[in-house]
Amino acid sequence: MARVSTSKIVLVTGGGTGLGRAMTHALTAAGHQVVVAGRTADTLDQTAAAAPGPGAAHAVRADVTDPAAVDALFATIAERWGRLDALVNNAGMFGPTKPIDEVSPEEWRQVVDVNLTGAFLCAQAAFRQMKNQTPQGGRIINNGSLSAHTPRPHSVAYAATKHAITGLTKSLALEGRAHNIAAGQIDIGNAATELTAGIAAGSLQADGSVRPEPTIDAAHVARLVVAQIELPLDVNVPFLTVMATTMPYIGRG
Repeated sequence: MARVSTSKIVLVTGGGTGLGRAMTHALTAAGHQVVVAGRTADTLDQTAAAAPGPGAAHAVRADVTDPAAVDALFATIAERWGRLDALVNNAGMFGPTKPIDEVSPEEWRQVVDVNLTGAFLCAQAAFRQMKNQTPQGGRIINNGSLSAHTPRPHSVAYAATKHAITGLTKSLALEGRAHNIAAGQIDIGNAATELTAGIAAGSLQADGSVRPEPTIDAAHVARLVVAQIELPLDVNVPFLTVMATTMPYIGRG
């Protein structure tokens, strides 16, 4: 694929660690300007400082569950760059790993706030910016997870929110047609990050056993995100699944 000739302005949420950091670094290596957002200033600064390539990463502290913080984040982007070419809705948390009857309302709400409401708030703000900028349009990529299709045991809050992300993605793609906004979802299985460290050591399976599962380098996922962002806006990838080849997903159980 030919490399882009102009730099794009890309927002990556949850960019301080893990997949967000890998995506940010892959994007700056490809020459793009990345606004890397998250709740922890230290990790955001580390991501930005280590960003390679002709592009650059710009750390902005923001809590995606706070509407005022999201508004301030997008106001900063509009003031500095005047546009937003792509949003990678990556911020998320796994939440409680316990049977459904033991999950408290507070634990449920925390996961919903981060994984679903945070994604909605950022997508809404990005949609508004992309709809009204000149030239019009942009791309939104939601981090879905294989749990958007098939849950793991003891992950009700995570699975429910990731299933809901699919509805958000479809709604964005539908409403985006009139405004040159492409929206898609990347469903990731076992990328090696802090979040999946326990999975690699041993994960509860549907049959009640605990077995280690294979993982893949997060850089492979990041390369796919870059490829999508560099597509012209008349091309969309509504759903993309990337996973460790031998993980127990197809025929899980």
